[in-house]
Amino acid sequence: MSFISLLFAFLLEQVRPLASGHGLERSFQAWGEWLKNNLDAGDTRHAWTAWLIAVGVPSLLVVAVHWWLMLSLGWVFAMFWSLAVLYATLGFRRFSHHFTGIRDALATGDDVLARELLRDWQGESDLLISRTEIVRHVIEHSALAAHRHVFGVVAWFSVLAALGLGPVGALFFRLSALLYNAWGDKQQPSDHPETQVSDSLKSVSTTAWHRVDWLPARLTGLTFAVVGNFEDAVEAWRQGAEHFQNRNDGVVLSATAGAINVRLGGVVPDSPDADLANEQAANLPTAGREPEFAHLRSMVGLVWRAVVMWMVLLALLTLARLVG
Repeated sequence: MSFISLLFAFLLEQVRPLASGHGLERSFQAWGEWLKNNLDAGDTRHAWTAWLIAVGVPSLLVVAVHWWLMLSLGWVFAMFWSLAVLYATLGFRRFSHHFTGIRDALATGDDVLARELLRDWQGESDLLISRTEIVRHVIEHSALAAHRHVFGVVAWFSVLAALGLGPVGALFFRLSALLYNAWGDKQQPSDHPETQVSDSLKSVSTTAWHRVDWLPARLTGLTFAVVGNFEDAVEAWRQGAEHFQNRNDGVVLSATAGAINVRLGGVVPDSPDADLANEQAANLPTAGREPEFAHLRSMVGLVWRAVVMWMVLLALLTLARLVG
């Protein structure tokens, strides 16, 4: 049942992808904003309470609906429920069009358009970065987006579905990522103090995300190693993951670098922001070739091979359960 739900969710997402910031995400963001305004008292205990309620209430609701459908209407309706949750949480096409637009601009030699599209995607402020840096940014953003929108979702879904909890794993992972973006270290600066979060809530959201993402990040890194250049990916993982400020992101990026033999990480020169320069200084470059346009094609192949590997593995596990 889990494999069928996941397969059809992938197919449906390819045909009719949900846009970034769709209605369900906006509803959750409003829910999180309400909890922040009412529970963020500036101490760790209240911060954990806000995070647990924000993630726990929707997760418990998804589990309750799954069990009710299984017990009262049968597994077919529960499968459709899993399909709906996966469709709302998977986001393969939510970032692929950014990648495609930048790749097409680089293919025609329009580096200016590529820089503009990169800024629209990730808010990169430096419009004077070189073509090599554009490719590097695109590969890094794509690897992390594939992990957070696809492989991390599938990993948590597969684990908790095997325990009889239905599609709650997919929702749990995506809500944790959204809270990290809204409350954690990735929170965007704002001119409105009322939208800011306390240091306690920021710390709790970041800590919770790192714990939730610990296993999926390593599964994604292992997957990229298996479907790419295994020896180089493992060596890059071993040597380079600790050089990234976010160790989980470092696992994904270093494994990606080794799998397709590209140099990722490093410092963007002449940054006007001292804090940004200090942050980037911790991200030492991995081994590999300087990023080139051809690496974009390698990145696409790596992600699709990883998707096929996951689907084949889940299909074999499902078949084994049916036979057993």
